[in-house]
Order: sequence, then C-alpha cells, then structure tokens
Amino acid sequence: MSTTTAPPIRIANCSGFFGDRLAAAREMVSDGPIDALTGDWLAELTMLILSRIAAKRPGSGYARTFVTQMEEVMGTCLDRGIKVVSNAGGLNPSGCADAVAEVADRLGLNPSIAYVDGDDLTHRLAELIEAGNDFAHLDTGQPLGELASRIVTANAYIGCWGIVEALNQGADIVVTGRATDAAVVAGPAAWHHGWTRDDWDALAGAIVAGHVIECGGQATGGNYSFFTEIADMTYPGFPWVEVAADGSSVIGKHAGTGGEVSVGTITSQLLYEIQSERYLNPDVVSRFDTIELAQLGRDRVRISGVRGEPAPPTLKVAMNYQGGYRNQISIGLTGLDIEEKAGLIERQFWHACPYSPDDYETVVRKFLPTHKADPSTNEEAVAVYKIIVKDPDERKVGRAFSNAGTEIGLCSIPGMFGTGGGPGPGQPFGVYWPALIDAELVPMEVVVDGRRTVVDSTPPDVRFTGDEVAPVVRVEPPGGPTRPLPLGTLYGTRSGDKGPNANLGIFARSAEAYWWLSDFLTVERLAELMGEAAEHRVDRYDLPNIWSLNFIFHGLLEEGVAASTRQDPQAKALGEYLRAKIVDIPEALLV
Repeated sequence: MSTTTAPPIRIANCSGFFGDRLAAAREMVSDGPIDALTGDWLAELTMLILSRIAAKRPGSGYARTFVTQMEEVMGTCLDRGIKVVSNAGGLNPSGCADAVAEVADRLGLNPSIAYVDGDDLTHRLAELIEAGNDFAHLDTGQPLGELASRIVTANAYIGCWGIVEALNQGADIVVTGRATDAAVVAGPAAWHHGWTRDDWDALAGAIVAGHVIECGGQATGGNYSFFTEIADMTYPGFPWVEVAADGSSVIGKHAGTGGEVSVGTITSQLLYEIQSERYLNPDVVSRFDTIELAQLGRDRVRISGVRGEPAPPTLKVAMNYQGGYRNQISIGLTGLDIEEKAGLIERQFWHACPYSPDDYETVVRKFLPTHKADPSTNEEAVAVYKIIVKDPDERKVGRAFSNAGTEIGLCSIPGMFGTGGGPGPGQPFGVYWPALIDAELVPMEVVVDGRRTVVDSTPPDVRFTGDEVAPVVRVEPPGGPTRPLPLGTLYGTRSGDKGPNANLGIFARSAEAYWWLSDFLTVERLAELMGEAAEHRVDRYDLPNIWSLNFIFHGLLEEGVAASTRQDPQAKALGEYLRAKIVDIPEALLV
C-alpha cells in the first residue's frame, strides 16, 4: 500500500453520454478551478451506434462531439495544466486522437496526446474461441457459438492503469476505448496520488466518486425524484469531485450554476445501474455497503469510508450482434368495447398479413388500456394495441408487415387510427451479449506521441484478508395509524438498464423511513405492486448505510436496450412508476 500526502485533485465531468451538452466542457473549464476534465461517452447501446457510423464512414467510430469540445477548451486546458481524460475513442481511439491532433495543429497548439486501446476484441474472437473461451452469456450461460459470426462489436471493459501510464509519460490529453465510466476519474486520481494497484480502499473511493459524476447532470439534480425541491433546475451545472489521498472525496459544482448537490442527489446517483453491494470494476471491487455520506454545506457532499476488495481476475466483455429487423403497428382503441376492438385488430391483421405469427422469430403483443370509466377528454379515452415483430429476414418485417396494418384501416374497428409505427420498412436492431474473459488476455496498449507501451490488465494476485463490514444499527420504525399515499411521498428512486436486466433503487431520507421500507418492500410485496416484478425474477440487495434498497429485474429488457420492445426500453421510468403506487404509510413517518 502506498502513502501519499498530495492535496486533493479536483476532477470535473463534461459528458454523461454520447450527445450530452456540448457547452459543458467550456463551462467546467471557464467557470471555476479544476485539475482534470473527464467525460463518459460510452454505453452498451453507444457501441452499437458507433459501429453503424463506422460502417458508413470508415475512419470514424468515435465520438466526434468530444473533438468539438476540445476545439473550444484545449488552449485553456494547456495554459492551466488541466489534464483531459475521456473514453470518447469508442471503437477507434487512435482515430479520435488523430482528430484531436488535427484540431491542435489548426489552433497552433502542441499538446501531448495519448490513446489507450487493446479493449477491442472483435478481430480476435475466432482466435480466442479457438483457445477455449466460450464467451458464455452472463445471464443465461449460453455459449456464444455460431453467433460469433454475427458480432459487430466486442469490447472488454478496461480499467484505469493505462490512463495512469499515459499521464506518467506526460500526456495532456488521454483518449481511451471502452474504459469503464468510473476509470476516467480513477485514472487521474491514482496518477496524482501515486497509488499502487493494491491501494484497495483508495481506489474503491475513487471508483465510487467516478460513478457519481460519470453521468454529468444526474449528480446535480437531473433525474432526481425530488426535483421540485430544487430552487433552479432550468440549467443544472455539471459536477466535479475532489479526491483526497485516502480515496475520500467531496462532490460539488461551480458557484452560481443551477441544480443542487445534496445527500439526496448523490444517493440517487449511487443507485444508478448498480447490482449488489459489491460494485465490480477492473481495478477494484467497491463496497457500496460501506459508503458514508455527509452534507458539508451548500452543494458539497463528502463521500468517505469506502472499503475496497481485490479486483476480479476477469473482465466483462460487452458484445453486440445484428439481431435482425423489427417493425410494429400501433392502433388507438377509443371508448367502449376496448378488449373486443383489440381482438378484432388481432384477427384482421393476421388475416391480411402474408405471414402468420409462427413465421416470425418473435411476436410481442402489447395491450395498454386506460381504465378510464368516464374520460374527460378524447385523449383519456384512448387505449393502445401494438403488434411488434422481429426476424432476421428483412422482407417479412418490411412492407409486407406494415401494409397489412394499412389494408384494414377502413374495414376494422370504429374510430380506428394509428399511434405510431408503420407503414414502412423494418428497422435493424442489435442484441447485447455480456460475457467474461481472463484479464491477462486483454493487455492495454498505451500510445503517447507515437510511443507504444503495454500495460497489464491483470490485478495483483493477492489473498484478501479484510475485515467484514460492520452491520448498520437498526432503528425501529414507528407503528400506529397509517394513511394511503403514493410511496413516492417519502421515497425517491433511480432505475436503469443492466444489459437484459433492469435495476430499481429506492432510497429513504431518514433512518426510521428506511427501516420501515426494509420491512415493507419485500420481493413478494414488490410483485403485488408492480406487474413487471410479478412477471420476472427479482433480486433484492440492501444498502442500509445509505438508506437504500436495490432490486434487479431479470430479463425485463429482453435481449438488451437495442432490442427491447418496452415503451421505456432503458427502464429509466421504472422507479417513478413504483413511486406512484399507493401504499399504507405510517403517519408518524409523515411528520
């Protein structure tokens, strides 16, 4: 373990996804002091999107918006010694680095530009499979098998040590491929403080800090259940984090910017796209059941106490393959006899379609009634019936399918109209395939000003003997009279996608409210409240230290975001749906 006395490093975020606010880089550099500027551009779906861009424009495959941002701030960053670290390289880190270098030349600047790759396994798949890697699906256990020929992206999640090496070699700007979202923060922190690979607690704290700021404005009030309590959400500022030598941190934002940094907003973001109490990364396992939060003042939250465990010997591999094509019809059903109208649409459509439901690889039917007995407007009276098909054969899901919906337009239900989808050709979709690979098979390659260095991805081979985490002391929740109210009266949520699964985190704002929730919201109770929980296997994880529960809905998103037929394919609103459910809440908690 290393011991350092360096002051905290202030690391800012300027992007939470591919398409985030372009002005954020300029704002973070200009509106207050920072030591490093980072951004996250990548997601499972983004890699598929970048592959389609690269197929149309060879030499692309990276986030061009990052290059645009660099054009605005590069000079200032160099003048102030601000390091820039980003995973905007996507599928082509070297191409992204070259594009940034072209901008520098045009501006008359001379930064040291590095890129980190080695994560892209697409062209190594045959070799790796031949060597015995079956790339079994993390959720189903099915080997990749013949699907390997359909893979369009295959990227291992790499950690922070390639970034550290680039910064040690003097890089001003570091571009990576599929580095983890939190690695772009942990890298500058580890470099600044001189951490070693077995500084588990310090690394774990930095990963937690990176997880908080990786989604930009979500740490400052975006996607926050209690947004109505924030004074100004018109234009939230982006977050920064000061990471100390021991891995503890303070989350904040620049003075005078909108939004809010509070224990509530940070708790909400901590619950985003997580699974169990152990948050696995290539560099360390962060124990979310050890996190301690404290409000230090306005827009300042301290994160401390984070314990770390050795990183796993494997890396997660995110793959996408072409799933085929999809199409849908969506029909409005208004007023009376809704079920009968849906039944007539179903019969007439398949009679008109040249293919039967059995001819398609997948057929999904969605009947969305409103249950309004006396609707006050026309819109309130409209239910929706959808037929969605997927198949590898583009002809079956194209005009032949959508024309059948058009053909019955004048001979079907009263008041018939379409609510979206068709007539038109089928649209291609991708399928997400998560797997594992031994870390030793994925060395990172760091290129700084043309010099290439290989960095091992294998974590230290140590036996961890850390103490067990002390249990949180239970506070007895109040009894007494109850009142039927929406669950969201007291509780906030955050939900999102985890491959084919979805997570739903729910948090309290007092110990008493948490322990009541812990007793009340069992998996069985959740199934009573939500149809989605009744239809899928659900796991529950308890995080009493941050007054939170996390639920994993297995298979809710089908084959992943790109293939999901849900109206909300990333399960972003799943938590807000739970908050709307009426339950009997103890009146003593409402005081």
